[in-house]
Parts: sequence; C-alpha cells; structure tokens
Amino acid sequence: MSTAVQGKTVLVTGARGGIGQALVKAFLEAGAAQVIAADRSEPAQRSGDPRVRHLVLDVTNAQAAEQAAAACDVDVIVNNAGANGNCGLFEGEADQARREMEVNYFGVLNMARAFAPAMKKKRGGALVQVLSFAALSNIPAMGSYSASKAAARSLTQALRAELGLFGVQVVGVYPRVVDTAMSAHLPIAKTTPEDVAQAVLAALAAGQDEVYPGNAAAAHEAFLRDPAAVERDNAKRLPRSSLAATEVEA
Repeated sequence: MSTAVQGKTVLVTGARGGIGQALVKAFLEAGAAQVIAADRSEPAQRSGDPRVRHLVLDVTNAQAAEQAAAACDVDVIVNNAGANGNCGLFEGEADQARREMEVNYFGVLNMARAFAPAMKKKRGGALVQVLSFAALSNIPAMGSYSASKAAARSLTQALRAELGLFGVQVVGVYPRVVDTAMSAHLPIAKTTPEDVAQAVLAALAAGQDEVYPGNAAAAHEAFLRDPAAVERDNAKRLPRSSLAATEVEA
C-alpha cells in the first residue's frame, strides 16, 4: 500500500504556511508531476515552477472541495490547513473553538468526502493528515485546538479503515511544536517544517500509518509508557501568559 510520489499529482492544503511551503518543495524535489498548492486566498507571489498550480480553496466549504475534486485528478491529498487560537478554553473569542473544529476536523472530512470516491474507484492514492501530538494528549494551554486535533485523529482512523479496503493509504502525521508563525511565540525546541515534509515522504514510501517527526518520536515513546504522566506534565503548563489569544492559521 505504499504510494510512490514520482510522476504523481499532489494537492497540499494550507500551502501558504510554513509546513505547506516545505511540503510543496519536498514533493517537487521528490519528482511529483504536479503539486496543487491550495489555500483560502491567493499567494502573495506565485511559484515560477510550471509544475505548481495554485488553487484558492477554503476547506471548510464542502461545495468548494467538491468543485476542486471535479476539476483536479489527484493521487495524494495532504490535509495541512489548520487553525489554532493558541489559548485556553476560557480565553479568546467565543467562536474560536468552532473555527478550530471547522478547519481541523470538518475541513479534513470535506476533503475526504470530495476526493476519496475517485481514489476508491482507481483503487489507489493517499490521504495525509497533518495532525499534532496534541491529538494524543491535550495541551490545556491550547485546549480546544487539542480537542479538534483529537477529533481529526479519530476521523483519520475511520478513514484508514474504510479506504484501506480500496488500496488507499491514510497517514497520520504527529509533530510536536513546528517552527512556523503559529508557534513563533513559544521559546521551546521546535521541529523544522522541512523535517515534517521529509517525514511525510518517508511515510508514503514505506506505507506507514503514522509518523512522528523530529522530537515527537521520543515524546511518543514516553506517551506509550505513561499517558497519565504526559497529561499531568501538560497540565503544569497552565497558565501560559505568553500565549496570544489571536488566531493564527497555518
């Protein structure tokens, strides 16, 4: 069930963000025939590479996702678009949690419903979900974001079960803190977007179900040993006065 990238068409959502840009570059370097760089607004500067096709796409709009699927013959979907209010449950705007769920969960579901039927028909392809280690153990300093990623993780497991019957690979990607605008305010060790992109390529080539880029691998081992200890450690991080309540999108 491994998925070769060379000669394939790949669609990356959230392509303007740090991880998105790294993914687009990595897929091109790996020999993709075309990379569709999708985001909810036009890029400030278009790529000069003829293999890059820019697409305006709001993943929270199910109809827009269906229209994109009708117009694009895609082999690999990377659901990278994300929203993070970067604050606790009782901070920030009242509709923050709803926005996070709309992008991080329903956005993934919209893309799967739109693009998976063609993959099932071809009996091949891949869905890659850029999730978060917070999907495994809630980080209260960004509690509703963690909950939305946990929902997306559960959705990923359901998609893997259903689409696996048709030869479609479904990969969950679980980085910890990645060095992007979303985490610029956090003075801690970070994984580079390039490391995340390379982990995605490696997972696709190896047919892996899950991948933990950078320092997430060690964190995952600790989580498997004692999930409750990880939860307690996360709870100690409240309050986090350095966290901004303003939403930043990947």
